[in-house]
Amino acid sequence: MSLAEIPVERIDAELPQTQCGKCGHAGCRPYAEAIVDGEAINRCPPGGEATRDRLAALTGQPPLELIEPAQTPLLAVIREAECIGCTKCIQACPVDAIVGAAKQMHSVIESECTGCELCVAPCPVDCIDLIEHPMWTQAANETAQDRYLQQRAVNGRQRFDARQRRLAHLAEEKRRRRERRMAAYRAKPEAQASETAVDDAGKTAETPVDHTALKARRATLKARVAKLDRQMAKATAGERAPLEARRKALGSELEALDGQLATPSDETPSNSRGSHLAASAAREALRKARQQLAHFRRQHDNAGMARAEAQIADAQRLLARAGETPGGDSGPQGASS
Repeated sequence: MSLAEIPVERIDAELPQTQCGKCGHAGCRPYAEAIVDGEAINRCPPGGEATRDRLAALTGQPPLELIEPAQTPLLAVIREAECIGCTKCIQACPVDAIVGAAKQMHSVIESECTGCELCVAPCPVDCIDLIEHPMWTQAANETAQDRYLQQRAVNGRQRFDARQRRLAHLAEEKRRRRERRMAAYRAKPEAQASETAVDDAGKTAETPVDHTALKARRATLKARVAKLDRQMAKATAGERAPLEARRKALGSELEALDGQLATPSDETPSNSRGSHLAASAAREALRKARQQLAHFRRQHDNAGMARAEAQIADAQRLLARAGETPGGDSGPQGASS
């Protein structure tokens, strides 16, 4: 049987499933796939000579000397008093055999650890030791040791596969969140432009055009357009799409403003509101002055009547200045009728 005809699963079943990467691959399964493609069978120190010999019998390759000395099954032990809770070992463990939380003490689950050593190098305080696995040293004979190795291989493969599925799920969720953010970012300028157009149309129909405010808005938009043009000149191909969408939205708003500025305006809204307020105040003053005049007449208070008539005259002048004609009479005497 040629190597190409040997199922990858059969080769993978002979490996120790420590997922240590000492073979130069990212796990036992990738190494099994590489052996089918012609990789040497002597690159697994945790499996030792026994694994090499089984692979040689299965593949027909010669049992070459191991690239590193064979090692006994190991267990990682964290010196918990020295652990700073950085979580780097948790992230490195290929079988999720370390528990803990940020800034909290970490611990290794003895029955799940494959002794891969991958947690040792990332530790910033060097508080992880490697010892012979107690379940190996306590085995009474070779049969018990083989039973432990088989159990570790099955468990290691299952936990490694579960971790890969978990990481793939997290990566997919992260990708979806990024796509949703980008979609919302691209849609935002278009929605803003639509709302601005509706608001501008409503304001144009309801109130006179305030040319001063429109010119200030136009200057702001032109500055934003110039800034976007500079960003687009430096942007990569992938970054240009949202920038172009915003540039288009701002251009549409500028065109709408130019159309509004082309509309003539005899009086700005602020002047119109000012005249209206002045007229209202004058009418209120005239009403109160007439009431006071009637009161002083009933009291036969000539001095009070003179003051009220003067106030009426002032209010009528203010109304005339605001462009309105006083209702009912043209002077103080009309208040007594």
